[in-house]
Amino acid sequence: MLKYAVWLSTPPDMISTLLQMALLIACGAAWRLFRPGGLTAEQARPVLTTVVYYLFLPAMVLDVLWQADIGRQSLQYSLLGVAAIAFAMVCIVLTGRLLKFDRHRLGAMILAAAFPNVTYLGLPVLEQTYGYWARSVAIQMDLFATAPFLFTIGIMVVKRFGDAEAGESKAVLSYLNAPPFWAAFLAVALNLNQIAMPDWLDGVLQKLSAGVVPIMLFSLGLALSWKDVTVRNLPYVLPVIVIKMAIMPLFALWLAGFLSLEGDHKAAAILETAMPSMVLGIVFCDRYRLDSGLYAMAVTLTTTLSLITLPFWHQILSVS
Repeated sequence: MLKYAVWLSTPPDMISTLLQMALLIACGAAWRLFRPGGLTAEQARPVLTTVVYYLFLPAMVLDVLWQADIGRQSLQYSLLGVAAIAFAMVCIVLTGRLLKFDRHRLGAMILAAAFPNVTYLGLPVLEQTYGYWARSVAIQMDLFATAPFLFTIGIMVVKRFGDAEAGESKAVLSYLNAPPFWAAFLAVALNLNQIAMPDWLDGVLQKLSAGVVPIMLFSLGLALSWKDVTVRNLPYVLPVIVIKMAIMPLFALWLAGFLSLEGDHKAAAILETAMPSMVLGIVFCDRYRLDSGLYAMAVTLTTTLSLITLPFWHQILSVS
């Protein structure tokens, strides 16, 4: 009944957006099930995400941040994102210590509870809900808050709960060498120096950017695995769901009251913290030998539940 009540009270544009997102994700899930051409999800997803990571996403970052309004508001996006992640991390660590969870499970729970899917799901949701300008919010929340926190403090924390491999001290450098980061650095430099973007380049970047959203959502569907959803993992996933989908955005809503963010800019930033668990975390679970099955279950359930919780938070933010 709660699901139908939330959806009935949600604006038609939001419902249409979520239905579009769900159908694109379902296409990826269907591919995982039927394997057209004999190509499995495990084979298709790395190719698609690699193309997005090295070409389409940097093009979008350059296109959006070059023309975005960068300044004090950007710092507040970063502060809100970092504070919300840190708060969620503290909550899940305290919960795990209190309930005496196994360290490999707790490490996976930290990644799942603290780090939202701000780009793969957050970017298309924000763009479709608030308009083209909201792309900038998603990208800034990712590149200026989530990614730096993940590749520094996030890795330091999960290493304590997993089994670290040699050479992990280079993790921060690997982030700094990432194509989206360099695209962001170049875009911000051009933006602050008020260098105009040529029309021909704007056209090329927009065409490349157009592929980001559908490919990311399709890849997200490829990553969802219902075989990892087990009753055994349910006691560990429930705290993740509560913290990720409820407590973290509630904290962000409270914190935003002390910042100068207003209107849709405030709502978009808070909605980013309500996104489900990021898909990238599975890579770190494998790298540090955390409970990958538990993490996959958390991603699958939080992504599915987000079809209910995101309209709820959108309603709350529309009147706050």
